[in-house]
Amino acid sequence: MAEGGATYAGAGVDIGAGDAAVELMKGLVSGIGGFGGQFPLDMTRFTKPVLVASTDGVGTKLMVAAATGRYDTVGIDLVAMCVDDLVCVGAQPLFMLDYIATGKVDPEQVATVVRGVRAGCDLAGCSLIGGETAEHPGSMAPDDLDIAGFAVGAVEDGHQLGPDRVQAGDVIIGIPSPGLRSNGYTLARHVLLERAGLALGAPAWSGAEHTVADELLRPSVVYAKPVLAAREATGDALHAVAHITGGGIVGNLPRVLPEGLGAVLSRSSWVEPRIFSEIQQLGSVEEAEMDRVFNRGVGMALVVAADQVDSVLAALAGALQPSTVIGEVVSGVDGVEYR
Repeated sequence: MAEGGATYAGAGVDIGAGDAAVELMKGLVSGIGGFGGQFPLDMTRFTKPVLVASTDGVGTKLMVAAATGRYDTVGIDLVAMCVDDLVCVGAQPLFMLDYIATGKVDPEQVATVVRGVRAGCDLAGCSLIGGETAEHPGSMAPDDLDIAGFAVGAVEDGHQLGPDRVQAGDVIIGIPSPGLRSNGYTLARHVLLERAGLALGAPAWSGAEHTVADELLRPSVVYAKPVLAAREATGDALHAVAHITGGGIVGNLPRVLPEGLGAVLSRSSWVEPRIFSEIQQLGSVEEAEMDRVFNRGVGMALVVAADQVDSVLAALAGALQPSTVIGEVVSGVDGVEYR
């Protein structure tokens, strides 16, 4: 029988390490230390605001971060996965909270993740008002870490984007994704690291000046500001927005199309980043499987009125966001077809 009284630290939870992490996070989180995050809603911006909420994580991209010890950008990924869902409803992101679970709290590691979350919030134009760090010894290995995010935004009632605004003849604008963002990593890791046996420190592909790890940890683009800027500049021209995450274009674009309408896209209308062809070739992955797992180089799809396409493209360009027409909405098509 062990001598002395049992302690929380002896059982595996280090309160001191948690307190140290909080100290490192001061200045990153508004009102840290309180029981609840507070956000003053500016009612001069809305007549009848509708709050919109979203939650998400980063998935097994964190396994690449763990293998390399590089946690500085996964917080940006977390913000992107949450706030860009809000934008699909037309909501302005207001605030974000994060949740970090780990087997053993490393204060600097936790603070590094939160710095990334704060950086993502700055990109999205929202506040980081709180979060939670939980130490789970016994259920998680000491080096295990997982993160989740929770975002809330607001849109004026009656101004929500969605399928009810979409009609045949609408044009689909694609906003590029330079990489995988935060989706499909289980397949990507299986192909690149297991089947092909690539080292994380090796060139991403023949002739590449960056490594496999650099490519896999490329931070997600946060699209919220340019998409909302385009809507503000063009009024009702923007009908719907699809965030292309897990499920790819074929799984997400139909979510914003009404019954009886589908999308016809041209693959040649955008440039697919090299990482996708590398995964497809090294893993002998079928085209249909690639389509339902990865974004294929399109991070957001905007459905716009046909006579306002140039205005939306110009507004996005004015917000320093490249974009291109990739297809149209048609009747008689179920889901997404490529032609």
